[in-house]
Amino acid sequence: MSAGTLLALAGGLGLFLLGMRLMSEGIEKAAGAKLRSILEFFTTNRLTGMLVGVIFTGIIQSSSACTVMVVSFVNAGLMNLYQAAGVIFGANIGTTVTSQLVSFNLSEIAPLFLLIGVLLLMFSQNRNITKFAEIIVGFGVLFLGLNNMSVAMSGLKENPHIVELFGSLTNPFLAVLLGTVLTAVIQSSSVTVSIMLLMANQGLLELSICMYIILGCNIGACTSALLTSMTGNKDAKRAAMIHFLFNVIGTVLMFIVLQVALEPIMDAIFAISGNAGRFVANTHTLFKVVQVLVLLPFSGLIVKLTYLIIPGTDRKVDDRENYQLKYIGDHTVFNPATAVVGATKELERMVSLADENLNRAMNALITLDKEDIDKVYEVEKNINFLNHAITDYLVKINQTTLPIEDRKNIGALFHVVNDIERIGDHAENVADAAVQRMETGVAFSKSAQREMGEMLNMVNTLVRFSVEMFSTGEEEHLEDILHLEDAVDEKERELQRLHVERLTRNECTPEAGMIFSDIISGLERVADHATNIAFSVLNSEPEGV
Repeated sequence: MSAGTLLALAGGLGLFLLGMRLMSEGIEKAAGAKLRSILEFFTTNRLTGMLVGVIFTGIIQSSSACTVMVVSFVNAGLMNLYQAAGVIFGANIGTTVTSQLVSFNLSEIAPLFLLIGVLLLMFSQNRNITKFAEIIVGFGVLFLGLNNMSVAMSGLKENPHIVELFGSLTNPFLAVLLGTVLTAVIQSSSVTVSIMLLMANQGLLELSICMYIILGCNIGACTSALLTSMTGNKDAKRAAMIHFLFNVIGTVLMFIVLQVALEPIMDAIFAISGNAGRFVANTHTLFKVVQVLVLLPFSGLIVKLTYLIIPGTDRKVDDRENYQLKYIGDHTVFNPATAVVGATKELERMVSLADENLNRAMNALITLDKEDIDKVYEVEKNINFLNHAITDYLVKINQTTLPIEDRKNIGALFHVVNDIERIGDHAENVADAAVQRMETGVAFSKSAQREMGEMLNMVNTLVRFSVEMFSTGEEEHLEDILHLEDAVDEKERELQRLHVERLTRNECTPEAGMIFSDIISGLERVADHATNIAFSVLNSEPEGV
């Protein structure tokens, strides 16, 4: 084999891998958030989950990407293992779309796709169009790489040494091992099968051996999910194990079937294919479909088997546990498509702590409970930790390839974490006022206590509605939030007026009046921060654009 042929093969493979990556990343950036929503919504049972897995993987052209996303969903608690099993099964069918496209040999029109995509990238300023252009460029580059590899391989069949080398591969076990190793290295069964398809077209590989290599590709495709799950919790590891067990069990079953009836199966597939390339693509698809049909009824047993292989439970991070991240960080599975989801859940946890601490501080202001006051300061330190940790995480994910919709939300999340931290600061201010009362013996009148309680109830309702709107993205309580925000402003003005009247009637001391005035002003600002959190859903803007 000449150096020129090797370079041509290497260049073609490089273009093919680049094209796959551009297509996959372009689709994830352009539609990742919508695809994620579909993945969350339509996985209520095994059948719908399987269909979603087929469609999802067929669109993004990567079962590894789909499975890694599922693993990250399971890690974040957004999907259980039984739902994950259906999606993973479907992803194994969806991944065969790439080989089907390759088998139709669209290389002749690849330069046209490449030109259109490049022109769109050069002359369009619209972010959505440029992401679509990346997909087109990826499609063109992929088939350009295939064409280069095909041309390079056409000369290999004239070399007797090369023909003899590939012809010597007759052992089915070695063929399965070869497919496993190649796919584990490349981390894409689609790429391995596509290369094998080209070699079969050139007559370099026997079709029977191709069938066994495809079985090996199934096992090698599990590498990405298994590696990703290593940093996740036990359920994330179990989700990756579902993928692995499905492919290993499916491979063993199909291997046995081929040993029994290889010739009839080959004849049947070739009859519907017509050429070697289509034979490889159809074999890939049929194997996956048969495996899913056979194993889907037993998916529950496969899930239970993962509990035997990976026993035990994780140490659960309580929502109120100090200095611990629950949904993001080094102990979780990082995936760009679910990164914003994890950050949002961590922010929900943070705002719950801040709201609870505000109420604890207000209670301590009246009761002067030393234990409550100390607890306020302790929780405030935890809130400050979460503020820095979540902000660092948002900076980190903002430097990755995020879906467009998620990238629009990043700027808003930076503001949300700041608003939550400020609510925490107001709780600390209330605790400071409680300490001042304890040291000076300042007393509140019954009317002042009642008025602060009324205003706190209004603020609590506003915070609850705002957090719900932030968490769900639904605008059901938008009018309530707007009404409450105005009502809190009016309440603050009314209480300041009543406070002045009490002072003029000598019904309270100036020291108590100053604390009262500061408290209700602080509560009004908490309401403003809560409203900001709600409106972050409406005011999301692209960050760094």
